Amino acid sequence: MGKILILLSFTFIFMHLHATGNITKYINMKYSYISFITIFVLWGLTIYQMYRYCKEEKNINEGHHHDHINCDCHHEDDKWYKKLWSSTLLIFPIVAVLLIPAATLNSTMIEAKGFNFPILQDNDPSSIHQILAPDTSYYYGSEDYTDIMNHLMSQYRDKTSLTINDKNYLESMELIYNYPGNFMDKEIELEGFTFNNNDLQKNQVFLFRFGIIHCVADSGVYGLLVDFPQNIHFHNDEWIRVKGKVSSLYYQPFKKTIPIVKVQSWETIQKPSDEYVYKQFQN
Repeated sequence: MGKILILLSFTFIFMHLHATGNITKYINMKYSYISFITIFVLWGLTIYQMYRYCKEEKNINEGHHHDHINCDCHHEDDKWYKKLWSSTLLIFPIVAVLLIPAATLNSTMIEAKGFNFPILQDNDPSSIHQILAPDTSYYYGSEDYTDIMNHLMSQYRDKTSLTINDKNYLESMELIYNYPGNFMDKEIELEGFTFNNNDLQKNQVFLFRFGIIHCVADSGVYGLLVDFPQNIHFHNDEWIRVKGKVSSLYYQPFKKTIPIVKVQSWETIQKPSDEYVYKQFQN
């Protein structure tokens, strides 16, 4: 019976995540079909366990149950604390999903992790925080990655303006940081949430979106520094849309020249229903 309840609980969790839309806070929606299929797999396992349970109950009622009095079997593995430990491991994710609300990542996470830039860190993958610039080179061979970036860049090279939306956000950011010279003076439009840093000038703010490559474990915060024509102040996590031209700036805290947006116009906007953007991988 315990197995049935656990399987039912996991089935409910996946159904709950899809029904509420919270599944978008955990995985790239490109892979949502996998978690959807999991619902049916878990239902199948639940039905199978129910069949086994009913069959065993029937055998017991018919007097065919195992005679434990005369049994020479050893049940040392059935220690109560082992069952308790294994049950706790299975029940914990169920309780966590049901009782702990799925929080949307925001500027608080940036402050908690520290505002870093990958180029300033060592080559240990565990120490890399993806900030500003997406880097999907980890998922390709070096030659394949170069070919993919060159192919994508060929689609942007002749454009005089660029509108960045949810679908092309991570792709555009990766190209802008990999090929900044090809985007200089091009008109650009993007939206995101604001993030202030003590190193910024009074007319500057970072404009970010949280992006998911595969799942929340490899998520990062990506965007551009935007430069306004006059001093302006935003609180963290305000959502705005800006239009301007791509330029560059030597940013002392990073000891690096980075692309920025010279703002020509801007407006405040409502927070989108889905605050995350997801990587669209090329086949």
